[in-house]
Order: sequence, then structure tokens, then C-alpha cells
Amino acid sequence: MIVAYCLLSWFPGAYESKIGQLLIKLCQPYLDLFDFIPPIAGISFSPIVALIVLEFAEKGALFLMGIFGIY
Repeated sequence: MIVAYCLLSWFPGAYESKIGQLLIKLCQPYLDLFDFIPPIAGISFSPIVALIVLEFAEKGALFLMGIFGIY
């Protein structure tokens, strides 16, 4: 979803569509946590950092589930 949200920024008016509004409601609260990362040359790297954090969280959750025998 975050990738789709980022791709919408390439199309004028895409955020005003129904899909754009849905992605804003789902992705923006999470991406707002990473607003402290400044853009470099006009490119925001906060979505990339957000995806990396999600990946680490998933791996950590799977690791903990394996330790406790839930997985």
C-alpha cells in the first residue's frame, strides 16, 4: 500500500480519487511518524525508511512467535 501511495504522487489529481483517498487514510498516519527525515534534492526517503521499519517489525514478530511456539 505504501508503494501505491508513493506512485500516486507521480499523477496529478490522483490523491483526489477514491483509491487515493483510501490510501491517504491508511498510509498517512504511519508515514507521518517519519516526517522528521528531511527530503534530499526534493525526494522524500521517509517511505523507504517506513518500509524498512515494517520489515524489521515483521521479522521481529516472526522471531518472537517462533520462540514462544506460536508460529
